[in-house]
Amino acid sequence: MRPSHILLIHSDQHRHDCVGTNGHPLLKTPSLDRLADEGTNFTHAFCPTPICVPARVSLLTGAWPTKHGCIFNFDAEVFHPVGSETPAFPALLREAGYHLAHVGKWQVDPKRGPLDFGFHEDISDGDYGRWRREQGIPPTPHANRWFGEADPYVRPEQTHLAWAAGQVIRLLESRPPGRPLFIQWDPPEPHLPCSPPEPYASMYPPEAIPPWPGFRDPLEGKPYIQKQQRRTWKIDGWTWEDWAPAVGRYMGVVSLMDRQIGRILDAMDRLHLAHETLAVYTTDHGDMCGSHGMIDKHYVMYDDVVRVPLILRWPGRIPTRSVCDAFASSAIDVAYTLCEAAGVRPPPTFGGQSLTSLARGEAPEPRRDIFSTYSGNQFGLYSQRMVRDQRWKYVWNATAEDELYDLQADPGEIHNLARQKACAGELARLRHRLIDWMQDTGDRLLNQWTRSQIEEGLKE
Repeated sequence: MRPSHILLIHSDQHRHDCVGTNGHPLLKTPSLDRLADEGTNFTHAFCPTPICVPARVSLLTGAWPTKHGCIFNFDAEVFHPVGSETPAFPALLREAGYHLAHVGKWQVDPKRGPLDFGFHEDISDGDYGRWRREQGIPPTPHANRWFGEADPYVRPEQTHLAWAAGQVIRLLESRPPGRPLFIQWDPPEPHLPCSPPEPYASMYPPEAIPPWPGFRDPLEGKPYIQKQQRRTWKIDGWTWEDWAPAVGRYMGVVSLMDRQIGRILDAMDRLHLAHETLAVYTTDHGDMCGSHGMIDKHYVMYDDVVRVPLILRWPGRIPTRSVCDAFASSAIDVAYTLCEAAGVRPPPTFGGQSLTSLARGEAPEPRRDIFSTYSGNQFGLYSQRMVRDQRWKYVWNATAEDELYDLQADPGEIHNLARQKACAGELARLRHRLIDWMQDTGDRLLNQWTRSQIEEGLKE
């Protein structure tokens, strides 16, 4: 069978619940909803790590961070880029005859760009900056720093999102004849600071936005670093009235991005490409965006940051109007499935599974749980490992209190049950499950000292 064209849209810091089809009461995302209606929406997709560079390397290599070894962002105390010997899917697709183009944010390696990993073309965010200056448009204002503000200088069609979507459409229109095409668009949105233009800046009035389920969290019985995160960002004591304007701008950027995705889907219809293209939408990780009174994503494993949107449309290969509740990885399984779509056998280093099989209900051994890792960055090194099933989540914090949440009774993850005697059996089960996974993935953090700490619960 002829390899499919592939379109991968991989955004930055998009919450799972900020997609209309995933149940947000206000947010409008008709294009993503359309993609889900024409394909499969994976409702339990999780990132391998809730931090940009390691998550993006996991997408590139199809491997857990504990395998590929890149576990920090560029600005951490220590940074080790992924090794050049590690197989990456772009080179595999190139060998299979694909023409590969990358648009947008790279953030994989500070010295090696998309062309070094197998792409034929790279259209970077810097190209938009030059275009904006050439149009005489002032830079996006950042007086409000990380919390964002309206951009008064551009119309929606002049934004970075619209410009980049235009580049994707141009690539679709000028695709090389007779060759399968792979396009990866990495918009840096909706990562803070969010600065949408009107009408998107006012699309979601702050007074109409309900708080996140985890917002009213006193952080009792939880690691000290969570309260410190609030203090360091100078947001301790913020009310929902303080947060709601920033949340509204975040939602406005999501809707602006959705509009540009709609333009791309319309162009694919016009060019008669939709029925021969695997289209994937996902993100690197989520965003606290005020949940638990916190910002950004560091030092926590709440669903706000580890659970992400994942939508696939592949006509004739996966069901339409379908919802898949099986656990999926937004990076590792996507990399595996991209190879599958290209007719390429994934190398042994790829640790994922076929999303096609999951969507069809044909996966031989669907995951019964999912994992995520973190090693620190913003305030220093800090190791965490998470295991989550449909009801329970356990977070092992190597140097702080453990966390256990009953997601059925407490979807906001407010009550830490790790010290509750009634939950001792669930805690022991998840601890052993975590040890097994760490051992299977070669996690170097598992050693004679940490193993006994996890197995025996050697915490105060």
